[in-house]
This record gives sequence, structure tokens and C-alpha cells, in this order.
Amino acid sequence: MQALKFRSALFSMVAMTLVASAASAGDRISEVFDPAEFRGQVVYLDFWASWCTPCKASFPWMTTLQHRFGPDGLAVVAVNVDSDSHAAHQFLERAAPGFEVRFDPDGKLAEQYGLKGMPSSYILGRNGQVLFSHTGFRESDKAELESQVRQALNTVQVSELSQ
Repeated sequence: MQALKFRSALFSMVAMTLVASAASAGDRISEVFDPAEFRGQVVYLDFWASWCTPCKASFPWMTTLQHRFGPDGLAVVAVNVDSDSHAAHQFLERAAPGFEVRFDPDGKLAEQYGLKGMPSSYILGRNGQVLFSHTGFRESDKAELESQVRQALNTVQVSELSQ
């Protein structure tokens, strides 16, 4: 009887922990990416997969990027392209990204952006248009990518001039 009570209590604790972590992560994780949702912001759009080592290595840097440039209007959005999201969810539990995560299990969004390799990233201007694209992720890429983000953040759209 004691073992049953212990298991029940343990199950309750695990369930509460999972609900709490899902609630805190749920506001940043969803299924669909729509550029219109981010109109007026610069978007660093990154396509990744759970099996891709450079993809996973980029997550701490993308969190830093979001914290550094978010107040200036940057939104980092990482789109997972795994057909089975189980491995992605396991990775996300460990990585605890500080940015939006979306899923594209059918690869439709990836096809729309014409992915050439993994990871692939795109910097979208405030109007949703692709300004820069990049394939792969290495430590040596960070300075160039950050420069492109700064450039995109400092670009004034024609529609902004008419206001």
C-alpha cells in the first residue's frame, strides 16, 4: 500500500512539473509560422533538425541574439523540420530556448524558403521580405550574421517613410 501511495505521489509531482514546463514553454512553441504575425519586426528565421549537430549548437547563440536585439525589434524564430517531433521536443526540454519555436513536419515552409542545407537561416526585414540567407552554422559565422541583423534593424522600410 505504501508503495502505491509513493508511486501516486511521484506521478502527481511529475505531472505537475510537465504541466508547468509546458505552460512556460507553450507561449513560445507552436505549429505554424506566418511572417505576417511578425510584421514590423526583423525576423531571424532558422530551420533546424534534431539530428543536426550545428543546428543544436546554434541554440545558445540564438538565445543571446534574441536577448541582445529583441528590444530593438528582432524576433528569433526556429523552425524544426523533423517529420517526427519527439526528438525535437526532447532537445527543446534540455535547451530551453529563449525564442519562438515552430514546427514544419511536412517540409512545406522549408520548401517555400528553398532550403539548401542544415541549418539554414533567413533574415527577414520588417516587411517580411528575405534580406539575407545563410546555410550552416560555425562560430566564425556569428560576427557576419550579427552584422546582417544590425543592418536589417537599421533599415527603414519605404512604408515607414510615408507615415
